[in-house]
Amino acid sequence: MEQTYILTFIIIGITAFITNKGLKEFSFKRKYLFQTGSILNKKEYIRLFSSGFLHADWTHFMFNMLSLYFLGSVLEKVIGIPLYALVYIVSLLGGNLFSLYLNRNNSNYAALGASGAVSGVIFATIGLIPGMQLNLLFIPIPFPAWVYAILFVGYSIYGMKAKNDNIGHDAHLGGAIAGLLTAIVIKPQIIFTNWLPIVLSLVPTIIFLVLLLKKQNKVFTTPFKKQKGYMTIDDQFNERKAKNQHELNQLLDKVGKVGYEKLSSKEKQRLKDLSK
Repeated sequence: MEQTYILTFIIIGITAFITNKGLKEFSFKRKYLFQTGSILNKKEYIRLFSSGFLHADWTHFMFNMLSLYFLGSVLEKVIGIPLYALVYIVSLLGGNLFSLYLNRNNSNYAALGASGAVSGVIFATIGLIPGMQLNLLFIPIPFPAWVYAILFVGYSIYGMKAKNDNIGHDAHLGGAIAGLLTAIVIKPQIIFTNWLPIVLSLVPTIIFLVLLLKKQNKVFTTPFKKQKGYMTIDDQFNERKAKNQHELNQLLDKVGKVGYEKLSSKEKQRLKDLSK
């Protein structure tokens, strides 16, 4: 492993560990995901940071971490670990703060994912390395990094309008802006030397943000539209809780009928886990 890529691999490793814990322990995910009501009313500000290391599933995780690997490792090599860490953290918090503002009137809004941080890394990379070409495994032909940025933002916009998951799509846009602004602070001259790729990737984002802010009362101040087959974080938590309670009751009934020693080793372990 090259020293210049070490922080990218550390971020991916930590995110994988926390995502796995969140997928296995629903109460853990529910405690640390982004939720407007908990942040504004209960002052649980840790969620602004911790939610960036949780993911809805492994597909969501792979999408974000592959993007981070392809672009983040290059950015880390160019600007070094401290500045790269700065871009990542500012983008993560910037994306979530933007999401918090948009959804401030919806206390039930919940989301999770490294989307904001990864978007910031993507846009910072475009600003600092304008001529970068991407060679992705599933696209054999090299193409400019700013094209990937537009596609990434396009996916974010689609996800925000669909609202059929708990992925923080609106954090993509806030993180992108925060990441690019951080890159400009690091090297102000890129405004003049790299203006074209910056404009090509940033203008669509700004246009959508302006339209978004004009219509935010209609788009973001109402609860999620519940679609067929979709469950909110609270729905999932309550269903999991009810299912576990039912299983616990069945095991306790069996203990009452045949005794604890008649349980299989697997049932004993499961009883122990559920009793916690």
